[in-house]
Amino acid sequence: MSIGVLLVDDEQLIRAGLRAIVASEPDLEVLGEAADGAEVPGLVSRFRPDVVLMDVRMPSVDGIRATEHLMSTMDNPPKVIVVTTFENDDYVYDALLAGASGFLLKRARPEEIVAAIRTVAAGESLLFPAAIRRLAALQANRGPQDGLAGAGLTEREREVLRLMAGGLSNVEIAGELYLGLQTVKTHVGNILAKLGARDRTQAVIKAYDTGFVTPAG
Repeated sequence: MSIGVLLVDDEQLIRAGLRAIVASEPDLEVLGEAADGAEVPGLVSRFRPDVVLMDVRMPSVDGIRATEHLMSTMDNPPKVIVVTTFENDDYVYDALLAGASGFLLKRARPEEIVAAIRTVAAGESLLFPAAIRRLAALQANRGPQDGLAGAGLTEREREVLRLMAGGLSNVEIAGELYLGLQTVKTHVGNILAKLGARDRTQAVIKAYDTGFVTPAG
């Protein structure tokens, strides 16, 4: 089955470039385009994309507000990758807090864009973990060392969350902790439920924001 993608950017040239990159892959399909975040809810309801490539800065409704709207109004919203010019833009971290699953730079190479879409759609790896750590170092309001004490995570779940924050995939976590892959998936599911996070990116952002993990490790 192909991964359906919605392109959202106010620059037609950027949309055309993204369309050419996405459409060239046999497992990816461009379902539609929008020039502003205000168009996103209607197009998502119509096309039901798996992934939205969302410009973070747009003139009417920006990517942050559009992402917040999707996450708060849809039972099963698509994964959102925000597209930005500057990696450490305040808007990027705000978009991740709003529910985006990752971000891409507009200067990213075609193979990086394709890999990002596949990674986010699969949901078993963190997209560009080193970049997220750098953002967390600049932006996260770190609280007490055990900022997730009230979440009720078991010791094993805490181990898994730390490894998730380090950028390890489910397969890599299984190898690190000598666990079966299905066991790791169960732990990840429990972590997301206890933190109220819709995907691993949101869980990791919450871990940084509360001081449970720090960008230094």
